[in-house]
Amino acid sequence: NNASDPWSSWNVGKSGNWDNGNAVDSWATKPESAAGQRNSASNNWETAAAFGHPQAYQGPAAADDDDWDDDWDDPKSTSPSYLGYKETEASEAGGVQRGNSRAAAMKLPLNKFPGFAKPGMEQYLLAKQLAKPKEKIPIIIGDYGPMWVYPTSTFDCVVADPKKGSKMYGLKSYIEYQLTCTNTNRSVNHRYKHFDWLYERLLVKFGLAIPIPSLPDKQVTGRFEEEFIKMRMERLQAWMTRMCRHPVVSESEVFQQFLNFRDEKEWKTGKRKAEKDETVGVMIFSTMEPEAPDLDMVEIEQKCDAVGRFTKAMDDGVRELLTVGQEHWKRCTGPLPKEYQKIGKALQSLALVFSTSGYQGESDLNGAITEAGKTYEEIASLVADQPKKDLHFLMETNHEYKGFLGCFPDIIGAHKGAIERVKESDKLVATSKITPQDKQNMVKRVSTMAYALQGKPN
Repeated sequence: NNASDPWSSWNVGKSGNWDNGNAVDSWATKPESAAGQRNSASNNWETAAAFGHPQAYQGPAAADDDDWDDDWDDPKSTSPSYLGYKETEASEAGGVQRGNSRAAAMKLPLNKFPGFAKPGMEQYLLAKQLAKPKEKIPIIIGDYGPMWVYPTSTFDCVVADPKKGSKMYGLKSYIEYQLTCTNTNRSVNHRYKHFDWLYERLLVKFGLAIPIPSLPDKQVTGRFEEEFIKMRMERLQAWMTRMCRHPVVSESEVFQQFLNFRDEKEWKTGKRKAEKDETVGVMIFSTMEPEAPDLDMVEIEQKCDAVGRFTKAMDDGVRELLTVGQEHWKRCTGPLPKEYQKIGKALQSLALVFSTSGYQGESDLNGAITEAGKTYEEIASLVADQPKKDLHFLMETNHEYKGFLGCFPDIIGAHKGAIERVKESDKLVATSKITPQDKQNMVKRVSTMAYALQGKPN
């Protein structure tokens, strides 16, 4: 029941879940739910009480700051059911209560989408003939192993110029951001809820193959304050930069449409098209073409375990750094500068004593001690301000990596589930439920998944 640790159940695909004495029945009834847990408690920007630094804005409360019930301002398009979420609370060890985490709160019923429906993984592993989708995602072997292929030209996206807008004659307000692609110099405007829609679509489409870090949390109170808007824009910029630099995500149709639509009609048309996309979930692997020999099952399992061990260890390291950074931030902005201030005031009080001594040269001594006291007070200000200048960036970067690494337990769980099903395929061959050729196809497809798991952006 450790909601804050997605790794507690990352090996969900172990045989204990599949070897139930009735392999055939379990294949037919086991839903593919690994990706449905993507929004685990550690997969988002945490509140300050948990891992964030004190200057980070607090996590979401019980309401939504962007009014999901407004049907996207489009009477013909209803708000997708999977965007609804239930707010819950989680407690940290030691009695520290953190805000409602968007990560723990939002559970996507991904089985409502093609590729996530029952029987889940078998839709990909046991398909007699995989449909040839228009999109192709090649995987090549680079100097350091399997890697995605970069497009001929890359681009970045600048998030800037936040402006307050309103609707319903001013009854509802929102902040709109300007996005400008460096390769086109065209700008489009998006609200936070549009970013959230893009995140959900990327998660549904690529979530089993590519880690999609979550967006910064929502907030109800203070969301129109300048400091909050600045922080949110900074984090949206970091998220967009990571997405733009991923060779697969950045070239996807849904991402390109998000950045390059020309008018409201084109935006709504593209949105509806993306929501009807059937190449999602496990079926995303059908678009991948490794330019390398197939791996055998032993090597596939070894690769999966190696990625699992590395990402788990890195997740532990990032968490430790965030914890230490949090403690240092609190110390620098709390008791430490106060101690320097006390020293400074004590020195200045001592200087007053010498000013009444009546000895020759007392003014020079008094001035020196007074300056020393003022210097300590300046040190107090420097200590209090320093985290904002250097630790802030370190903490933000590690928040980003924490969300990135939080995606892997579900990804690895899905891969382990596929491996276990291939192991059980001998039983199905023996009972003539599938043919030996079907099993060979399964091994080949799990090999493709293994290459995708190892795929590096560069």
